Amino acid sequence: MSGTDAAEVALFAPAPTRAVARRARTLMLPTVEQGVGDDANLICRYADGDVAAFEQLYERHRAPLWRFLKRQLRDEAATADVFQETWTRVIAHADRYRPTAPFGAWLYRIAHHCCVDHWRRSGRTRHREVAADDAALDALPDTHATGPAEHAMNSQAIEALHAAVAQLPDEQRAAFLMYAEGGLSLAEIAYATGVGPETAKSRLRYAAAKLRAAMSAAGQGDGT
Repeated sequence: MSGTDAAEVALFAPAPTRAVARRARTLMLPTVEQGVGDDANLICRYADGDVAAFEQLYERHRAPLWRFLKRQLRDEAATADVFQETWTRVIAHADRYRPTAPFGAWLYRIAHHCCVDHWRRSGRTRHREVAADDAALDALPDTHATGPAEHAMNSQAIEALHAAVAQLPDEQRAAFLMYAEGGLSLAEIAYATGVGPETAKSRLRYAAAKLRAAMSAAGQGDGT
């Protein structure tokens, strides 16, 4: 993360806007493992009044969420507004969280809705997806293992990638950024964006194909 991005995601951890005293009921699923420091445990502890748990949760997710919103909205003021609105909604609805989905997917679902609300308020026409040639998901960078893709790229390649991402239709850009910045799985992207897993998979594939073609045209890819 650049020095600029680091400064932009300076700590935003306001006190709760209302009392969140009612304990969240935790109906654990076999696929959800909880520990003292995991996300689901932290948000439930915060719903029970543990502000320090929220601070830990916020610190863990603030930077990738900021990058997601910055790439999605492409406007500094809007990014700051929607970033704050997202966390405000997390605070307001912490007692409604249920670990039937990972906290990260829940967080990005809220962020996605905040983006849509922002576009609606601003009167912006969303750039919707159209049919595209299919491409293998292996065109996507292995960001889960290495962090954001740009860590291994030079400045020219980063600029070309950001420009290509900005040209994606909104739905495809959201899916790609949730994968690349948020580290979400296909199932989690589907949950966060309110679509089926196959639709989420298609959006990632279309995004990968377009990004791969754009990077190749810019002389940053192998063109294969």
